[in-house]
Amino acid sequence: MKHTFSFRYLKYSVSFLVFLFSMKAYSQKYENPAKKYSNEYKKYENASCPVPPNTIKNFVYFSRDREAIKDHPFLKIPRFEGAQIMYAWSQLEPEKGKYDFSIIKEDYQYLLSKGKKLFIQLQDTTFDPNAKAVPKYLLTDEYGGGAVIMLKDNGEPDGWTAKRWNENVRKRFALLLEALGKEFDGKIEGINLQETSIGVVKDPTFTPEIYVKSIKANMLALKKAFSKSVTMQYANFMPEEWLPWTDKGYLRSIYKYGQEIGVGLGAPDLMVKKDGHLNHALAMMHESKYTVPLGIAVQDGNYTNDDTNSKAYIKHNNMVPMLSAFAKDFLKVNYMFWVDQKPYFMEDVVPCFSSK
Repeated sequence: MKHTFSFRYLKYSVSFLVFLFSMKAYSQKYENPAKKYSNEYKKYENASCPVPPNTIKNFVYFSRDREAIKDHPFLKIPRFEGAQIMYAWSQLEPEKGKYDFSIIKEDYQYLLSKGKKLFIQLQDTTFDPNAKAVPKYLLTDEYGGGAVIMLKDNGEPDGWTAKRWNENVRKRFALLLEALGKEFDGKIEGINLQETSIGVVKDPTFTPEIYVKSIKANMLALKKAFSKSVTMQYANFMPEEWLPWTDKGYLRSIYKYGQEIGVGLGAPDLMVKKDGHLNHALAMMHESKYTVPLGIAVQDGNYTNDDTNSKAYIKHNNMVPMLSAFAKDFLKVNYMFWVDQKPYFMEDVVPCFSSK
């Protein structure tokens, strides 16, 4: 068969080559928005111990291990302002309307005697399937059960959260805040509400929109109860939203609202190498200017940038100087809460803050 040259074939071939070169050029220029801050931590890797003096107020976070503050080495280190301790709602209101703040008073007085301050973290959610943080009286129909099990993405139980979106639960929470304010406002350094992040909840009364409104209602109640001490909402992730791809404005609105009403904003987990954290709370802090206090917690796993909750010791470089520099310059925080995680706190944190 005789073959003839086809200009149509040449035309399509050239077009295809142009397409390939265009795609190559596009791929070279394309920047994944989810990787926007992936390398920011590298700017601070040259930071070293001791951490230079700055305006950040450093606290040691003890979670619910309040007994650990007794005779703890941090008490003798001037650069630590005090302790952040978590108290569960169930501890503070054992019966409806009957408050017991004795453990807070004990911790406050002890820290005061050592020249240190108390920062309260109020717990209404647990990441333990076997524990609830709400009082037993809430676990009734009047409060929609009071709490609901949270599930991981694979369907396994992940803990219990108070039904923050239930109006009757919020009213009781506001009353607790009011009682705490009457007792401790102006005495303690500050108080923060637990993180906004919750697992998957299967509750017909829940919607992400209602959840946003509920978080804001609790923030307003917190501010009304504490006009002198620092108030702060930990806001890290919101249900049915994943930035930057699925941005429904939920998390942004929490940060905007805190600025509007004078409630500080913060988050657990200074995971500077994790895009998920970088694109949520850390981006919120970095991308806007605030007059309210900002705070960041360095919690379990942060000293090694490991979020697997491993109990085994992980060989690592001391990240404390880098984390402090990152928090100061990139996030511009006013507060840092360093978890008393063994052995990293004594090995990494203390040597960096012992020098004046």
